[in-house]
Amino acid sequence: RSKLKELHRRVSFTMIYVTHDQTEALTFADQIVVMHEGDVVQVGTSEELFEHPQHTFVGHFIGSPGMNVLPCTVEGGKVRFGDHDIATAAPVSTPAGNKRVELGVRPEFIRFDASGFPVQIGHIADVGRYRIVDAAAANQEFKVYVPEGAVIPDADPKVAFDPAHTHVYVDGWRHEG
Repeated sequence: RSKLKELHRRVSFTMIYVTHDQTEALTFADQIVVMHEGDVVQVGTSEELFEHPQHTFVGHFIGSPGMNVLPCTVEGGKVRFGDHDIATAAPVSTPAGNKRVELGVRPEFIRFDASGFPVQIGHIADVGRYRIVDAAAANQEFKVYVPEGAVIPDADPKVAFDPAHTHVYVDGWRHEG
């Protein structure tokens, strides 16, 4: 890989490198094409794929752990996960028809916050400079990324999703408007 990267810099030709290894793709490529079931679902930089996944597959595939994908409903521009209203950066229109509606939020964009909604805490994995917490609410499990030194509450834990990084997906595709 290092020789290919060096060659690419030296000759400045476009190169296509096929891999199933997300870490390899994210570190090697200027532009990444993500395919799912034979279709291109997103093209972009590693930052674009991480920050703004256009498809739930991209959100789940890119990152470790991948994006949490949770069932939700949308009514009157409000997103609900279980019994909880979830803020998003902008109002979301109610999807037409009988479609699968989900919200996507990366573990990095969930924080323990007394003003959030209650969760149950399961396993806590210490992976060095951070911890990955298995949390559950509304009969759904999801991951929370907790930086080193941040407190995980012992009693009455609550979490909040960062609205700027909470996306709604309809049948797998990002939904806005």
